[in-house]
Amino acid sequence: MVTAGSRAAWPGAVMAEPSAAEQRWLQAARDFARRALPACEGPGGPEPQPLDAVLRCLRSAGGGDLPLGYSFVSISDLQHQQCVPCCSHLTWSTNEFKEWAQQGQSVLPMQSALPRAYLILVGYITDGRQEDKEKLVDGCLYLKDNTGIIPCELLNFELEWLESLFLFPSWSYIPQTDQSAAGYVEILVDPVPVHLPKEVPDSIPVTYPASAELLLTSRIPCKKRSKLTVAGELARLGPLLCIRHKTFFFLFLKCFISAVCVPVLVRKPNQLAWHHTLRLGHRYTITGLSMSNLKKSGQRMFVTSVSSCLLPYCAEQVREQPLDSVCQGESTQSSSLETVEQLSDSLEMEVEEERPGSTKESKIISYVGTVTKILNVQAGLFLLDNKVCLCLAYQQLLNSARGLRPGAYLELIDVHLLQKPLVSFPFIVLGACLNSTVVLKSFSRLSTPYQPSASSGNLYLQLLFRYNLGMPLYLWLVSLLEMFEERFSCFFGHRRLVLSSTHRNPGAAEKFLVPLLQGLVPDGEEARDIYNEILAKIHQCPLQKYLTLNPLCQAPSLSAVCHMAEQKSWEDFSPSHLLSPLEAQHMGTQELNRRLAWSYCTLSAESFQPRLILLGVLRVSSRSSSLQLQDRSSTLPCVISHKDGSPFADTALLGSLLQVENYQLVVERFLQTDFPSWEQLANLEHVREKKNSVYVQFYVEDVQVLHAAEGQIQKGLRSGNSSALRKKDDGSLTSELEIPKAKVLKLEDPKPDTHRDENCQGGQSSTGRTSCVSHLFLVTQKEGLMLRNYQLPREEGGEGQELQRSFQATVLWLGRPQLWSHPREIANLPELEETSCDGEEGMTRQEALLLFMGKSLRWFPFLHLDGLYRFIVPHCSDLEVFDKLCFPPVPAKFLSRSSCPLCLPVQDTWYLQHQTWISCLTENQLAARSVLTGVDQRISSIPEVLSNSFTGSLVSFSGEIVERTLCASPKNEKPSVTLGLQKQKGSLLASDHSVKLSIAVAPGSPVVVDIYIAATYLQHLWGLLPGAKILVQNLERKISRFHNVYCTYIASSCVNIISLPASHLPFPSSSAGEASSPLLVFLSSLQPHLQHLPQARILCHLSCVLTLSLQWVCSLCSSIFREGRCTRHNPPCPSHVGVRQASARVLVEDGTGEALVLCRNQHVAAVLGLSLPEWEALQNCVQSRGRVSIQHGEATGTGCVEEPEDLIACYLRSLCRSPLICRPILLDFSLDRKPSKILQPAPLQLRNFRCGEVEFVSQVGPRLSLLCLNVEEVEQDALSYLNSERIRRTSTHCRVGATA
Repeated sequence: MVTAGSRAAWPGAVMAEPSAAEQRWLQAARDFARRALPACEGPGGPEPQPLDAVLRCLRSAGGGDLPLGYSFVSISDLQHQQCVPCCSHLTWSTNEFKEWAQQGQSVLPMQSALPRAYLILVGYITDGRQEDKEKLVDGCLYLKDNTGIIPCELLNFELEWLESLFLFPSWSYIPQTDQSAAGYVEILVDPVPVHLPKEVPDSIPVTYPASAELLLTSRIPCKKRSKLTVAGELARLGPLLCIRHKTFFFLFLKCFISAVCVPVLVRKPNQLAWHHTLRLGHRYTITGLSMSNLKKSGQRMFVTSVSSCLLPYCAEQVREQPLDSVCQGESTQSSSLETVEQLSDSLEMEVEEERPGSTKESKIISYVGTVTKILNVQAGLFLLDNKVCLCLAYQQLLNSARGLRPGAYLELIDVHLLQKPLVSFPFIVLGACLNSTVVLKSFSRLSTPYQPSASSGNLYLQLLFRYNLGMPLYLWLVSLLEMFEERFSCFFGHRRLVLSSTHRNPGAAEKFLVPLLQGLVPDGEEARDIYNEILAKIHQCPLQKYLTLNPLCQAPSLSAVCHMAEQKSWEDFSPSHLLSPLEAQHMGTQELNRRLAWSYCTLSAESFQPRLILLGVLRVSSRSSSLQLQDRSSTLPCVISHKDGSPFADTALLGSLLQVENYQLVVERFLQTDFPSWEQLANLEHVREKKNSVYVQFYVEDVQVLHAAEGQIQKGLRSGNSSALRKKDDGSLTSELEIPKAKVLKLEDPKPDTHRDENCQGGQSSTGRTSCVSHLFLVTQKEGLMLRNYQLPREEGGEGQELQRSFQATVLWLGRPQLWSHPREIANLPELEETSCDGEEGMTRQEALLLFMGKSLRWFPFLHLDGLYRFIVPHCSDLEVFDKLCFPPVPAKFLSRSSCPLCLPVQDTWYLQHQTWISCLTENQLAARSVLTGVDQRISSIPEVLSNSFTGSLVSFSGEIVERTLCASPKNEKPSVTLGLQKQKGSLLASDHSVKLSIAVAPGSPVVVDIYIAATYLQHLWGLLPGAKILVQNLERKISRFHNVYCTYIASSCVNIISLPASHLPFPSSSAGEASSPLLVFLSSLQPHLQHLPQARILCHLSCVLTLSLQWVCSLCSSIFREGRCTRHNPPCPSHVGVRQASARVLVEDGTGEALVLCRNQHVAAVLGLSLPEWEALQNCVQSRGRVSIQHGEATGTGCVEEPEDLIACYLRSLCRSPLICRPILLDFSLDRKPSKILQPAPLQLRNFRCGEVEFVSQVGPRLSLLCLNVEEVEQDALSYLNSERIRRTSTHCRVGATA
């Protein structure tokens, strides 16, 4: 800050040594004058020395004394040394200043008043024309001395002040918020002229507006008119406009006795300062006016000439000029209106298309108020009195909004009042068009910062004028841009996001907004007519009519996205929606709560109102090893796939800003409940805890890259897991740990920015040249992410270390390491072309085991089988860097094979770059042919895995998830130590749960294999939803005691999502079979596919009911439940809730074979042909007995205990023997994976079957064991049709007995 000298209040300060102090002060004043105030040549010769005149003014202001407590300050010192706002009041006492400051603070109590500085400011007021002849005169005023020039704002200005020396007794200096640019000076009271003012000429002939209007409306050619002087009252003052480097404004002079107005165009550079001295309602005289007309509309106006002068109107100094004399005299060439024509051309924008709804008309009002907040200075939005928004965007703020700080007092004349133009906008809006006037009545007394508006390169204004937006659309545009800047400026810097760029290279915000605006504002023929807006008597402008707008889309922060998704997933959630009532009423407590423990819902962009667009910077977390979208607020895990089924491995997209509109937002819901039975599902008091996790999944083809990553090797060397970031000049953050090139260049400030946002990361690294080493490799095997007991050699204190999260991959090194002088010079795949000159031995091929730990875990989502990758070691020239870091997996003395691959720990600073896939290699890459040997046969098919001839223990295959079920973990499998540690890390499911994934080859395929995954593995597995296609690797293949093949997820297993579920999937709680009708088959056709058919349908005849059991069991311990209590006594069971269960085993045949069908619960009622009331009554009778069982015919020895004395048992026995039971039915079934008797291969046998009067003889195999899924009665017409079809289709399998 500038040294202000003594802080004693002046006048009245008592000096210890007046004469010596005054001498020192005068010497400092002389030094200042010699440096900042050189002698000037006036019109009448040399003017008096500036210092003498300044001292005379100071003595006059101070009552004869010099202000020894103040010091002179030059413009240069003020700009470069004063870093905070301040004010100086030369003649004020301390009490006067305190009163002034308190009045300012009463407006905004939370703001502090301007601090007082004891400085003397002396300088010339200028409009900038004398300083730089090439500089565009923008109509602004400046304060200058010999050391520099600074913009200034005045509440009152006189034209004779230009280029005159002044002493400024009261002023404020407001530095710019950005310290790299200077601020401006606010002149609080009129300055004191150092020299006497000049005389004003008198006796001027004038023409009044009433007569001047006749000249404008007459048919006399303009060139026959002479220049004239017009006098009148200033009725309207237009804003300063700058179009194509030409600055001008319009004013309107009104007759003193009528409402007649004439327009005057002021466009000469030496006259633009008039805009600061003109005051509405004051009377003025303007000389040297000529007439001209607009080429397009023909509207006429007066135009100033170089010799025109603006004078205050004084009746004693003017005389009216007769109209006749105006039409005589020398003819003058009318001025060209090229500037105005260019203004019209540049603002030819499309008119916003009207939409259905009631169009409102804005009211034109005047308003006075105080600026209380700057909403968005670049968008021209200011808050007045905490309740009204002022929009100045439709005018050009050529003074960069100087003076419009919180605390400033404004007068608004002829502004448009718009109520609720945007539904989401909280304020009434006052819009200033080109016909409005904004007057600054008083400056702010508060120490509020100055935020300058950009007049050029302003994306807000560029889009506003390009698409001729109305106020509702403009406010919506502003909200999107503000969101965009707030979320991503910390990554890429403000300038590269929000400020406008050229059309050839649009910025990220422009790429995001332009397609939205193009869809809302289609091309039109009409353009904004600025002539009518300024000159027409009937006012027309974009603010005149408006329609309240509902936002058409939204792009909230990622934290808000997660919150909205969570809220939407729970708002209509009910546990009863997850289960079918027919299934839930037969479930025990454990099964019921386990089925509720994990569910999900998917949301699309259209699930939100308005439509939700996802924006985020793609990064990968080394902590979770998952891809993420990130903004300043939060991160959102994501699953990315290709539509062609290939895995996502594009490392070049890391650090890029992505826009996604077609996506699936998945909310995984986790519940801890203690529902005793299904009847209490509506009572949410049994929900003990609710948790959820949110992630998004989308295809890379649906992604638009708004801003590509910069500073990466070749396409950008960067990552998203930095813990040390450095602040750049443009406000973005760059990473030292994640951008290796930043380390090489050793920039001056290696310390992280302690004030940064934790979620923001690097935007760009420097571009210095550096060498690097790369090595190409092929991934042959990848294992899952696990806690492993890796302890690298040469580590100090290796013993006793905790398990480390890590994964490993087996790779083949291809070729030799390559040295590059710069990362951008890395060629495509030179290693694969080595054999073209050296033969097959020219390409080295060596296997290695890569160990990924720490920050290198970020490469987990990118490594995939059969992918060609390149490791790049930046700022390195050692070709043996990979060999030096290798070590054997076990000590050499234990190695039994010399071919055991060496282990290579991947370093944190290495960069992984995906090159291509084996299937995409070109013909000239001949060296890859040898690599393909033995590589392309590692992925098995599901039928191969299920085949009895399959011998492998570890399998890899791909397929589609048809069903996802949470089940209890097998009792014989205990969780390992690793799983226990994982549970401590925050798994959302209990460790005693497992997830069963049913995988099919394709949708509707009968071949299905089950995969069991322990719940503790799932915290790193995203996207395991029905309908998703996955690639699973290194699963353990097992065979159950029922000879069923299934797979389990183990430590070496890995899952990749290669295709996302379709958006039209059935409700998540429904089974896969409900999506389509099952396939109609014959029992004989099931023999070859005994283990693979998930669900099918047969038309069969129900032969008999073999066993039937109805019982009530305890919901807690599954003991018999009788008369409202559990029958278990040792130990006693506290449960008072029973669950009814039913089971029956029936025999069916369809003419090609027989099957034993196990029916449960509601299907038993359908088999018995009982209606719902009959079934309910029967269940109630069983409740008092606890259990009723019967057996019939060949079902002896099945373990069913019959009670012959019971009336209910007698009723059921007679019902089962009734001929009404034996009828044709349509049966949906699945194969019983756990039958009571395992079928053994047996020869076919001849059996007799009868259908009506016809007897059949058919060869049948052993009886199959089926599970009933649904039973339907068959109508007579359907039965006849299906029988005829069956006879036709089975003609090749059986023969009529008569011909036999």
